[in-house]
Amino acid sequence: MKCFMLFCFILFGMTFSACSLKDPKQSLQELFADHKEFSMRSYPEGATYDGDHRYDDKLTDLSEKVIRQRFDTLRAFLERVQDIDISSLHGEDSLSLILFRQDVNEHLESEQFNLHYLPLTQQDGIHIEFPQIIEYHPFKTLQDYDHYIARLNAFPKQMNDIIANMNKGIKAKIIAPKFSIQQILDQIYPFFTQDPDSLPFAQPLKHMPSTFTEKEQQSIRKKVMSAINASIMPAYSDLHRYLMFEYMDHARTIDGIFSLPRGKQLYRHMIRRETTMDMDSDSIHALGLREVARIDKAMQDVLNELGFKGTTEEFRKQLIKSPDNFYSSKQPMMDEYRRILSIVDAKLPSLFGRLPKSPYDLKEIEAYRAISAPQAYYYSAPLDRSRPGYFYVNTYDLASRPKHTMNALALHEAVPGHHLQIAIAQELPGLPWFRQQLGINAFVEGWALYAESLGHDMNLYKDPYQRFGSLAFEMWRACRLVIDAGIHTGKMNREEGVQFMMKYTGNSELDARSEVDRYIVWPAQALSYKLGQLHIMTLRNEIQSKLGSKFSLKTFHDAILAHGPLPLNMLSEQVRMSLLH
Repeated sequence: MKCFMLFCFILFGMTFSACSLKDPKQSLQELFADHKEFSMRSYPEGATYDGDHRYDDKLTDLSEKVIRQRFDTLRAFLERVQDIDISSLHGEDSLSLILFRQDVNEHLESEQFNLHYLPLTQQDGIHIEFPQIIEYHPFKTLQDYDHYIARLNAFPKQMNDIIANMNKGIKAKIIAPKFSIQQILDQIYPFFTQDPDSLPFAQPLKHMPSTFTEKEQQSIRKKVMSAINASIMPAYSDLHRYLMFEYMDHARTIDGIFSLPRGKQLYRHMIRRETTMDMDSDSIHALGLREVARIDKAMQDVLNELGFKGTTEEFRKQLIKSPDNFYSSKQPMMDEYRRILSIVDAKLPSLFGRLPKSPYDLKEIEAYRAISAPQAYYYSAPLDRSRPGYFYVNTYDLASRPKHTMNALALHEAVPGHHLQIAIAQELPGLPWFRQQLGINAFVEGWALYAESLGHDMNLYKDPYQRFGSLAFEMWRACRLVIDAGIHTGKMNREEGVQFMMKYTGNSELDARSEVDRYIVWPAQALSYKLGQLHIMTLRNEIQSKLGSKFSLKTFHDAILAHGPLPLNMLSEQVRMSLLH
C-alpha cells in the first residue's frame, strides 16, 4: 500500500516510511476497522441487520459504476495487507490476516466474471430480499418510519440499476436460465397486482407504537402507502415487463454454467470459492457416485431391519405415498419441530463445552417466496442480539414435507447445526467483525451436515424410519455432488438431475425440482455440504485414532468451532495443533 502519510524521515542516508514505524497489530486493527466501515456504508441493509443504524434510510447502490468502485476499494485494502509484517503477528491476529487476504483475493478474482450481470434468481435478488427488510428494520420511533419510507422510495433506483446490468449481460451473453426467469416472473407478479395493503411492505402499519398520536399514525400510513403505490408497485411492474418482453427472449436454454462465456473457468472458480478445495469437477462427480452407492447400501440395511423386501427406491416411493408420513395442517408440524429441538437443547452439554448465548426461534417461510424456497433455512441473529436466530420452515405444500426427515432437518438448521455454529462464531472474544461475518460454505454447511450425524450420538435416531430419514438427507447431499458437477459440465441436464434426485432421495417432485433449480443458479454452492462433512468426519477419525482412549468428542467439537469458519485445510491444521501437540 502507498502510505497514507507520504512524508519520510531521512536518517543516515536511509529512507524510512513513516508507516513502517507503526505497530503491525495496530495497523491490522485499523485495517479491519476501515473494512468494517466500508462494508457498513456500502451495504446499508446489512448494517441495519447487524444493528448499525447509521444508514437506515439508504439502500445498496447496485449500479455498475459503484460496483467497480467497490472492487477498487478492495484492491486498496489488499495493498494495505501487503504492508503488514505477518511474522510480527501471533495467534488469532496472524490467522485473521491470512483469512482477510484470502477473502479479498477471492472477491477480486470474481470481478472478471461480471456476476453482477446475473443479479436475480428464483432463490435470491432484491425482488424477494427487499420485502424481508420489514423483519429487521426498526419500527420504534417516528424517525425509524421516516427512514423506512426513504428506503421504499429508493427502491426504484435499485431496480433500474439491475435492469441496466442485465442489459449489459445480454450484450456480454452472460444471461440467466429461462426457467429461472419464469419463476421470477411468478414471484414478482403479486407485488404489483395485489391490494397494496396486503403486501409485506404495509405490515409495519399494523402495529405502530402506542406512543404515536393518531395524527402521527395517519401521517405515517399516508406516506408508506404513497411510497408503495408510487415507488414499490411500479418498480415491480417495470421489472416484470422488462423480463417478460425484453429479457426472456435472450434467456439461455442450456442450464449448465459451462454454456456462458468462460463458463468452465467460472465453474472452477466457484468450486474453489464454495469448497475451499481445488478439486476438478470430474473428481467431484465420481466421489458423488461412490457416496450414493455407499449410502444406498446403508439404507438397505435399515430396510432389512424393518423386514421390507423391496428395493430402497421402492421403499422411498412408499414413504412418499403414505399419508401417515405427512401432516395435514402446519401447526402440528411446527409443534413437532419445537419438541425435537427441546430434546436436542437438553443434550447439547454432553457434546459441547462452549454453547451459544444467543437464543433461536422457529418461523414459517413467507408465502411470497415459499414456492421456490427449499425445505428450510437459517437466518442468524444480528450482532447486537436484538433478535434471535431463526430456523425457517417451509409450510407450503405439506404433502412435500415428510415426517421421517424432521429430526435431521432440525439438527442441520438449528442446533447443533447452523445456529450453534454461527452464534458461537459471533460470540468468540477478540475476533474482528469480518470473521464474525465470514461465510465459508465448506465449513458452515459441512458442519451443519456433520451435525445431522450427531443425532446418533444423541440417540435421536432410535426409530428406524428416522434413521432412514437421516440417511435420506445424507443421500440428498451426495446427489448434489453428482448433479451439480453433472449439470455445470454438460454431463447431465436439468430433467436428468431431477430424475436422479427423485430416484435416490425419495424427495417429492416439487422438492426435487426446487433443489435442482437451486443448484443451477447457485453453481458449486451445493458441493460444500458433502465435501465439508466428509472432511470433518475424516478429521474426527484421524484425531480419535491418534488419541485413542484420551479422545473426547466434546473437546473435538470445541476445537472445530474455536476459531469460527475456516478453509478446510486451515481447519485441519488448527485442530491438529490444538489436540495433538
